[in-house]
Amino acid sequence: MKDHVILVDQIDQETGLMEKMEAHQRGKLHRAFSVFIFNQKGEFLLQQRALEKYHSGGQWSNTCCSHPYPGEDTATGAKRRLQEEMGMDCELEFGFSFIYYAELKDGLSENEFDHVYFGISNTIPVPNPDEVAAFKYVTLETLETQLKTNPEHYTIWLKICFDRVKSHYNQLFNL
Repeated sequence: MKDHVILVDQIDQETGLMEKMEAHQRGKLHRAFSVFIFNQKGEFLLQQRALEKYHSGGQWSNTCCSHPYPGEDTATGAKRRLQEEMGMDCELEFGFSFIYYAELKDGLSENEFDHVYFGISNTIPVPNPDEVAAFKYVTLETLETQLKTNPEHYTIWLKICFDRVKSHYNQLFNL
């Protein structure tokens, strides 16, 4: 069942399961999570998605993101995936949720109820090369400029939630 996503309604109530690729082909709303890790200097850890990913390959994105397994809560899935993608373990704090829909290439779409988690860590990532092509730390000011000048280099979900991430960052670092 690891290749299945949890279908949900507009209030995140589970409505069923579907194979992951089918859900992305049919545009079905499903549960997801996104993780945003900052170091103690306040720099954000970006990852460049592996070129071979089934969508958004080569684009820069948040530290990690995925879908919880059936029967797994989003917090547990987020910690699991942070380890699988970035080779990191970090305490995570729930920030917010949002729903977005976006058309992707090759007839795929994202229709996700995304649970967003934040953490602070100075651990140097050891990325899984099947998932991650590269990583870098940036300030949110630098990222904001890059999102405006080179939006095609970044995933759609990062661009959609960036303003809320900035707001939560200010709370996280008591700014």
